[in-house]
Amino acid sequence: MFAAEVAEGLQRTPRQLPSKYFYDALGSSLFDAICHLPWYRVTRAESSLIARHAVAIVQPFAQPMSIAELGCGNGEKLEILLQASGASVRRIHLIDISGKALEAAAVRVEQYAADGLVVCEGTYEEGLARLAAARRPNQSILCLFLGSNIGNFDPPAARELLTVIRRSLRAGDGLLLGSDLVKPERDLVLAYDDPLGVTAAFNRNLLRRINDELGGTFDLDGYAHRAVWNRPARRVEMHLVSVRRQAVRVGAADLELTLEAGESIWTESSYKYGAEGIVGEGLAAGFSAARQWVDEDARFALTRFSV
Repeated sequence: MFAAEVAEGLQRTPRQLPSKYFYDALGSSLFDAICHLPWYRVTRAESSLIARHAVAIVQPFAQPMSIAELGCGNGEKLEILLQASGASVRRIHLIDISGKALEAAAVRVEQYAADGLVVCEGTYEEGLARLAAARRPNQSILCLFLGSNIGNFDPPAARELLTVIRRSLRAGDGLLLGSDLVKPERDLVLAYDDPLGVTAAFNRNLLRRINDELGGTFDLDGYAHRAVWNRPARRVEMHLVSVRRQAVRVGAADLELTLEAGESIWTESSYKYGAEGIVGEGLAAGFSAARQWVDEDARFALTRFSV
């Protein structure tokens, strides 16, 4: 799948690579470092909101409950919720594309699950399917989708994913959704192009992964990191820009291509929302009600949807 998606994306106009492949072991470590940068405020704002409102977040759900997190990362925010809420939890479902992240999350939260963990290394859809198949009668589920990961999907795909999540849940369940909000352009660009170059290394690591796993010949020094705010589309875009004309081969994808100087590979989009807009998206996907907490300073929203 990796080779096929790389081949398909690099032959598009403009050239693209799927952002989900950022998260190998090194990519996951680099992203953890990004989350601690002063210019990237998403993680701190979201963690603070969870800690402050944890009891209210879990209050509507019958306990003991199950909790599932899509894209759990290292499990830090889930641990904050479990500690601060004091919720009685039977089972925890961890879903992530990164095996390294799942290992770290499992160590953090295993002690909180009375009936243990279910770990799924795969896509959100695969994890939701396993969640639905493994659920127990008369037990509520709170699904977490944090980190503004919803922003990595264009609006139609985001709506489709929210609909898939809703269909995986039943009456009495809920979704806790974290979403980054529109803010001044300078703040947005600094969050994705930090002065220390950590995000640039995270971006170029995708090419390193292609070289190591797919027999690629990308010269990492031949690509500059660029982050731009696309105001009309309300998204931050990350690109890798070829600094000169260069030929590349990806052996496992049976692909050869030439990139011109200044030509870019689009590696990620991060869509930003208005607080009311994200509520509307959830209700349009079939959720019945919403309660929202907003960090006005960092411009971040945490929204709990009910089924």
